[in-house]
Amino acid sequence: MKIFIADDYQSATPKLAAWSKLAGHDVTVCTETIKDPSKLPAGIEQAEALLLIQQRAPFTQAHLDRMPNLKVIAQTGKNVSHVDMDACTKRGVAVVAAGVGSPYAPAELTWGLIFASLRSIPQEVAALRAGQWQSTVGVGVHGKTLGIYAYGKIGSLVAKAGAAFGMKVICWGRGASLEKAKADGFEAAASREALFSQSDVLSIHIPLNAETRGIVTAADLALMKPTALFVNTSRAPLVAAGALESALKAGRPGFAAVDVFEDEPIYGAAHPLLKMDNVVATPHLGYVEQSTYEMYFAAAFDNLVAFAAGRPQNVLNPDALAAK
Repeated sequence: MKIFIADDYQSATPKLAAWSKLAGHDVTVCTETIKDPSKLPAGIEQAEALLLIQQRAPFTQAHLDRMPNLKVIAQTGKNVSHVDMDACTKRGVAVVAAGVGSPYAPAELTWGLIFASLRSIPQEVAALRAGQWQSTVGVGVHGKTLGIYAYGKIGSLVAKAGAAFGMKVICWGRGASLEKAKADGFEAAASREALFSQSDVLSIHIPLNAETRGIVTAADLALMKPTALFVNTSRAPLVAAGALESALKAGRPGFAAVDVFEDEPIYGAAHPLLKMDNVVATPHLGYVEQSTYEMYFAAAFDNLVAFAAGRPQNVLNPDALAAK
C-alpha cells in the first residue's frame, strides 16, 4: 500500500521502533504541512493511505478531491474533529483510529514551562551563553497556590506534582471533575472567579470542543494577580481570541507559559506572544516525547497494516466500507 505520513515536522516516524510495522509498504514521510489543499506535497495524490498526526492539519473535501486513490486515513489518537467525516464516508474513505495516549508527557511539559517561566531559565541560559552571570531572581512555588482548571488525567498529574512541591492546590471544572479532585484530597475553588483571582499559577487542561472554545475570557484573565502565571498546554482556542495578549499587556496576569497556538505551525516567530518578554513558549511539544510517539504510532501503524491486509479495525465510519 502507498502510504503518506503528513506533517511529520522532524521526520520522527522513521526513527521509531514501531516503524518496522510498515515493512513491505511504500511509505513517504512529509515534513511539510498539508493544511492548504492547493499546495500538497509532490506525489501525495497517489496515496492510498494517509496518516494524520493528532490535529496538526484539517482534512477537508478539497483534500479528498486532490487524492483520488485514497482508501484509508489513519489517525494518531482518536480525536478526528479536524477530519470531514461525512465527505470521507461518502467517498468510501475509512477513518481508523485507536484511543491510545498518555497524560504523562503533557503533564511533564506543563511543569517544565512553569519552572522555565518562574525561574527565568530561557533568559538565564541565553545570558550565560552571552557571557553574563545571574541576571534575574527567580520565584519558587512552595507555599504558593496552584489552580487547576479541569481535573482530568493530565490536570490531576499536574496537581499532584504541585502538592509534592508544597503548593496549595485548588481546582475548578465540571461536577465529576471536582468530585474526583475532592476524592483525591484537593480543594474545590469557592467559585470560578476565585480560581482565577487566587491562583499564583493557573494551568488549564480542558478538552477543546464547541462548548469550551473561548471558555477563558478577558474578564477571567483580568481577575488574576499581577504576579500570577497563566499556563496553557491544552489548546489555544480555549482562550478567547486576543484575550491573553491583551491581558499580559495590561499586567494581569503578569506572565504566561504556552505550548499551543491558534494556527500551527508557526514560522518566523509570527505570533504576538512570541514577541513578549513575559511569555515562555514552546512549539506544541506536549505529546512530542519518545515513548508517547511509540505508543501513538504503533497503534496507527497497526490500523494501517490491518486495513491493507483486508481486516479493517478501529473504523470510526464503518459506512465508508460499504460505500467503497
